[in-house]
Amino acid sequence: MHEGVRVAAWCIDHGVRSVSPMAERPALRAALVALRQDNAGVFVVAKRDRIARDVVLAASITGAVALEGARVVSVSGEGNGDSPADAFIRTVIDGAAQYEHGLIRSRTCAALAAKRARGERIGSVPLGFALDADGVRLVVDKREQATIARARELRASRLSLRAVAARLTAEGHLSRAGRQFLAQQVSRMVSQSARGASRRRRRASLH
Repeated sequence: MHEGVRVAAWCIDHGVRSVSPMAERPALRAALVALRQDNAGVFVVAKRDRIARDVVLAASITGAVALEGARVVSVSGEGNGDSPADAFIRTVIDGAAQYEHGLIRSRTCAALAAKRARGERIGSVPLGFALDADGVRLVVDKREQATIARARELRASRLSLRAVAARLTAEGHLSRAGRQFLAQQVSRMVSQSARGASRRRRRASLH
């Protein structure tokens, strides 16, 4: 309970971009359902740019919240009121968030173009590999390969993805960021390994 508001549900979209459409944001959709089921009147966000960094998307989400009989409230306090001035502030904040996203995207594209021109690798390094000192070639990361192999072994024993993630953590297998693997990361690990094995079988059959 804080300022007369009781939290009815926590909904967090992990790894979802602020420009992703509502259809690709399961926690956001769950929050809208919670508004209806709990008859909640407040949709709390840390900051308005956590809703969306797109003016049209922000308006769509705000409208969806309103249809559930609730209003969006930012913890940081910007534009929470009902006055014309508050509405103007919300519009400015949403526009600034979209502008900032555009700047970041533009800089990223320029940086990638520069790397491409230098012949450097572009794109993420898949789990199980590391980028060589030349900045182009991939080399095997034995520690991550061991993690992948263990994840496949645990999954083959019919453990759920969450259970596999928990067991990996208990055994000391952590992500590159030093955190516990999420269920979707385990799913990608297992699928990635299965695809790799399939490609090796196809190559073997051609020899």
